[in-house]
Amino acid sequence: MRLIGVDIGGTFTDLILADTDDGTVWTHKVPTTTADPSIGMVQGVIELCQQAGITPGDVDQLLHGTTIATNALLEHRGAEVGLITNKGYRDILHIGRHQRPLHYSIMQEIPWQDRPLVRRRHRLVVDGRIGPRGEELVPLDEAEVRAAVHQLKAAGVASIAVCLLFSYINDAHEERVRTIIAEEYPEAFVTTSASIFPQFREFERFTTAAINAFVGPKVQVYVQNLVDRLHAAGLRAEPHLMRSNGGVATAEMSAARPVTLLLSGPAAGVLGGSLAGTLAGRERLITFDVGGTSADIGIVTARGFAEASARDTWIAGFPVMVPTIDIHTIGAGGGSVAYVDLGGAFRVGPRSAGSTPGPACYDKGGAEPTVTDANMVLGRLDPEFFLGGEMRLVPEHAQRVVGELAGQLAMSAPEAADAILTILNHNMANAIRSRTVQKGHDPRDFALVAFGGAGPLHAVDVARTLGIPEVIVPPFPGITSALGLLTTDLKYDRIRNQFMLNIAPDLARLNHDLAAIEADVRDQLRADGLDEAQISVLRMADCRYVGQGYELRVTLPAGDIDDDAIAGVWRQFHDIHAAEYGHAFESNPIELVNLRVVGVGALPKLRATSAPAGGSIAAATLKVGSSFFRHDGELRELPTTFYRREMLPVGADIAGPAIIFQKDSTTILPPGSVAHVDASGSLLVRV
Repeated sequence: MRLIGVDIGGTFTDLILADTDDGTVWTHKVPTTTADPSIGMVQGVIELCQQAGITPGDVDQLLHGTTIATNALLEHRGAEVGLITNKGYRDILHIGRHQRPLHYSIMQEIPWQDRPLVRRRHRLVVDGRIGPRGEELVPLDEAEVRAAVHQLKAAGVASIAVCLLFSYINDAHEERVRTIIAEEYPEAFVTTSASIFPQFREFERFTTAAINAFVGPKVQVYVQNLVDRLHAAGLRAEPHLMRSNGGVATAEMSAARPVTLLLSGPAAGVLGGSLAGTLAGRERLITFDVGGTSADIGIVTARGFAEASARDTWIAGFPVMVPTIDIHTIGAGGGSVAYVDLGGAFRVGPRSAGSTPGPACYDKGGAEPTVTDANMVLGRLDPEFFLGGEMRLVPEHAQRVVGELAGQLAMSAPEAADAILTILNHNMANAIRSRTVQKGHDPRDFALVAFGGAGPLHAVDVARTLGIPEVIVPPFPGITSALGLLTTDLKYDRIRNQFMLNIAPDLARLNHDLAAIEADVRDQLRADGLDEAQISVLRMADCRYVGQGYELRVTLPAGDIDDDAIAGVWRQFHDIHAAEYGHAFESNPIELVNLRVVGVGALPKLRATSAPAGGSIAAATLKVGSSFFRHDGELRELPTTFYRREMLPVGADIAGPAIIFQKDSTTILPPGSVAHVDASGSLLVRV
């Protein structure tokens, strides 16, 4: 089968086409068309198919990672949103909880207060109340609902979030409000909090629904344009979009629940990095995806990638209560700007030059020193071989802007460039510590999988800082996220609130609810065209000790749960609590809070990559020059060999200092490191 993966970034759109029958792979990059990313994507698909000698109609499956929802939230460019909620709860979205971005600062931005998703004038209340056991305490006042809808329509609100108390137990009132909106204002984009993720904690649930409403109209238009353009180009396969949970969904499902797309691209990167590690025989991995603006860090163990809990998932300063891969993002990348702040401190990022104007050496008007300019000054980028020679860099511009910064710091230009990289690398190392050391993992037990356009440039130095013994550079590091799309499945999550103590578990209710949720998710996958043989189901529960504020996730066995099975669940919770926090309270009662079911629909996928045909070391050697490296504590200009990666033979060992060029990235081997060309296509670097 022929599969296409497309990952749209801020600067470039990355595409990969794989034939699963013979393992042939084609790759392509096109500039991202910022005004409407679907335009550049479809053009890239057409060009990629031409490169492979096929037509778009020959493609069996297209999977897509997008930043359209993420950027709308980050840039705060979404729809005008209205909210309908219960009387007395108008300001939940404003009040929030006691958590703040900076715990001890009295001068800080509180995103949900300073950049509200719903203006207060558009937050309207109606009479009606569902109780904590799902009972109707006060009937819904439908006349008030209709009046609220008319008021929001007159105000020009394009999207409405419906967030009512205890809808996660009984969503009858929310669904009735949805029906009334459809009658009175059918053009509105409608989100009900229970339809996104029916979970307790009002602030998080209301905020998640508000985010869905905020980004929804923009995503809906984008998805429709994308589907129309792909069909006009001759593609018969229905596109699927990557979601934050590491699975894909249909275009229709994605457009209805765009909040599930917020980590679409980074999630695909974790999957691509995981494939590279698996093919190299490594199970414990730190994925290290560095682009022009940000660095995304994920953890993969023998049990697979980690999933964030509700307490961990904050995007653009807002809590997001949908299943996500545990990914930590910081503002660090090739476009990160280096500067001296008003207090005289030397900083790098998080501000980025982006693609416009970009680094100074891009010759697009950039006038500030960036990480890319620092690499150019140190001789680690070649002006003739950037993007495989398709884009020429201007080293004089990099020398000028880095030299100006060096003057402020009383350094030479190479010393200032090295300082820029040192600060950036330590920022990224600290981010990795936050996901490993602070969570009980020793980074020295992992391999660092480096990808993205800038990941292989910095990976060895970051690994050395952390004591990580090995770096894995995938075959196509710049398009690893696109490759990761070809390794995934359809994936739908369902949740049901439970609240049950281990001292008196109601197994009949537990089994009944699990069966109902499982039937629902199987129905959804069958509606997407999968047969029973392609469907599998995972069952989990959120548990906590009575009195705790947050939960840990445990797996549930298949089939009916009896006394022995539930006893195993409680033992598992104690073990997970001990692993997470260093202790367990064996005698304390346990509360089962939520039931979760994940339905997985198996899709055709790319299961292996291979090294290019290669040649010989002599044929791969591009030139011998010099670059600056810190060696024995001093910054020195050292003889450096430059290689073309596609010409390196399998089994070859390349010792640093060396620089390996390929179209989509550049790999830096500092002195003392050795790269081995693995049969899987990856470079295995002994740090």
